[in-house]
Amino acid sequence: MRFALGVEYDGSEFAGWQRLTAAHVADGPPTLQAALEAALSYVADAPVATVCAGRTDAGVHARCQVVHFDSEAERDPRAWVLGTTARLPAAVCVRWCVSVPVRFDARYLAVARRYRYRIVNRSVRPALQREYVTWVREPLDVDAMQHAAQALLGEHDFSSFRSAQCQARHSRRDLRSITFTRLDEVIEIDVRANAFLHHMVRNIVGSLLEVGVGRREPAWVGRVLAACDRTVAGPTAPASGLCFVGPLYPAHWGLPSEVSDPQGSH
Repeated sequence: MRFALGVEYDGSEFAGWQRLTAAHVADGPPTLQAALEAALSYVADAPVATVCAGRTDAGVHARCQVVHFDSEAERDPRAWVLGTTARLPAAVCVRWCVSVPVRFDARYLAVARRYRYRIVNRSVRPALQREYVTWVREPLDVDAMQHAAQALLGEHDFSSFRSAQCQARHSRRDLRSITFTRLDEVIEIDVRANAFLHHMVRNIVGSLLEVGVGRREPAWVGRVLAACDRTVAGPTAPASGLCFVGPLYPAHWGLPSEVSDPQGSH
């Protein structure tokens, strides 16, 4: 049988999602995939391998990462949720489990992915929630940032916002929306696309911050995009402010509403 899981995690103490080799594990922090697979394997009493909707980097969080796995173990969804969560570190939990057809694929059937980047914009560094935000002390012009971001909408070659370690076959992505919300000192940037390149959101935010603090004019972001050259873009924004809100799937797969797109593709 195949199951889909909704997984929530604080990525602060993890080396990202993807399982590492034994040599890397010995030298550094654990990965989220390894922790989840160990917990699932315990519940199944057999090895379990997982596939996720989108691999997150070290320090990046997730509200609802979607994962699929196969198992012949006779467990109901409630047992997978409670049993797996009981074996996971406190920073990770399984929120829901749904039985899905064997043709369901968490990675390839996602029609969109969503990220949120949170910034605390004030003169004094934050003490509360500091693991989940990025602090910017200089006043930010959110209107200028939003104006600059419009050049990124649509399908483009995002090579200028792609890390050197990116393993994607090509750099064309369809960025469908980027919105800004400011409530007092907290700024949230919500980004939605069909898929993302390695460090793409953090590199976009890093460039938009250059506009926000006044070091660059809004039109500069469009020129960066057109250059298809990572060296001309802004710095990579810190991982702590980034959260994977979750993917979206066509509604006919019967997943919870938070990851179901009634329109199927937009």
